[in-house]
Amino acid sequence: MAARTLPRRPARRRSGTLHPAAALALAAALSGCMSPQGVLSSRSMFTGARAPETSARTGANGAGDSHVTAAVPQTIAELKARRTILPPSGPYAQVAGAVLAAMGQTAAAELRVKRLAAQAADKNWLPRIGPSVSLTSLGALASSILVEQVLFDNGRKKAERAYAAADVEVAAVTLSTEMNDRVHEGLALYVKALKAQAQAQVADAAVTRMREYDRIMRARVKGGLSDMSEARVITQKLGEMQATAGADRDNARMAMAELNAMAQVPLDGVSGLSSLEMPAAAPEPLSVVRAEAEARRSIAEAEIARAAHLPGLTAQAEIGGGKPDLGLTLGADNLFGFNTATDLQAISASKEAARARAAEARQKADRTRTQREAQLRNLRDKAARGQEVLEQTRQTLETFTAQYRVGRRPLMELVSMYETYAALGRTQVGLAYDIALVELQIAAEDGLLVDGTNI
Repeated sequence: MAARTLPRRPARRRSGTLHPAAALALAAALSGCMSPQGVLSSRSMFTGARAPETSARTGANGAGDSHVTAAVPQTIAELKARRTILPPSGPYAQVAGAVLAAMGQTAAAELRVKRLAAQAADKNWLPRIGPSVSLTSLGALASSILVEQVLFDNGRKKAERAYAAADVEVAAVTLSTEMNDRVHEGLALYVKALKAQAQAQVADAAVTRMREYDRIMRARVKGGLSDMSEARVITQKLGEMQATAGADRDNARMAMAELNAMAQVPLDGVSGLSSLEMPAAAPEPLSVVRAEAEARRSIAEAEIARAAHLPGLTAQAEIGGGKPDLGLTLGADNLFGFNTATDLQAISASKEAARARAAEARQKADRTRTQREAQLRNLRDKAARGQEVLEQTRQTLETFTAQYRVGRRPLMELVSMYETYAALGRTQVGLAYDIALVELQIAAEDGLLVDGTNI
């Protein structure tokens, strides 16, 4: 629907020289009618009368929603303020630096694009100027400059700026998430390789000890002191330990090979774990920051769609060879229909859905954090209890060994006890690395594996 509030006088166009100075002066005057905060100037250039101030909700730059007014610097500043909990030097720092150096720049390039788009959208309240060329009834070309300034658009311009700003937020969180995920992936491979190497060392020691038991049993069988079935049992146990040690070595090699493929330089010479100091107050998980940014973007998009269904007021000026041709246009992007009310209800519902998604993401992040912390506590308790059990088993093994040497304990009982001790030792040595993996997972979800200054 489009209705002229002021009749346009018949166009007086003629080909000839344009007046760009007049066009620029009029553009400056039109832009002065609208401030970035969405308030009309106190005096209308078309009527000379004072124009009422528009509200923050309905003006050309009106917010339309509290979520739409969220400024991008707040989220970006919060992400930049995050500091990595990785030590500045040590094995973790070496691995993190190597995998980040080899990381692709797709997300960073996307963020640059979104920032440029937001910078462009930030000036969308300024007048639009463009050439206009038409053919007159006399067959002559008439050229002019068309200047257009939105005076009232139900908050569409501000919603467009909010959408672009939220788009930057989403891109920034995406970049932070990808960087933290990459560092976490590299460090997880490194820790898994260390765990496999440590367990392989325990398994190799068990194989060496079991070979000695196998040699003793074969000598006893040869001397007629033991049955061949007992020798076969020990041989079977020896084979199982050898298979376990081989699997651990294979796991270590595969993890290091995958890590080296991710890194810019080989990391075979790096060894050891680094201690992580978790902050007392955990920051907002990246998944929540992203969900809230996406909600703001969806709400801004809904505000744009809403404004398209409502009438807006636009001032136009066409400058050619004669006097400027001025006018006001009242219209809407979408025509009114029987489904307009339903469309507006759907738009309002989409904003509520966006808020619900953000709330659901926060609840999910809280549950995940609780699970991670419980898992971490359980692993630490298990490591403490396991160390006590391992020490008790070691003492029992020493007693069995002493009893065997004086003939009070059969060899098979000693072998069974050592098998139990070796299995406990292999499990116990892996718990420290399991704890490190959970700590790294928590840090990655909180965005604490990469300095925010890299965003």
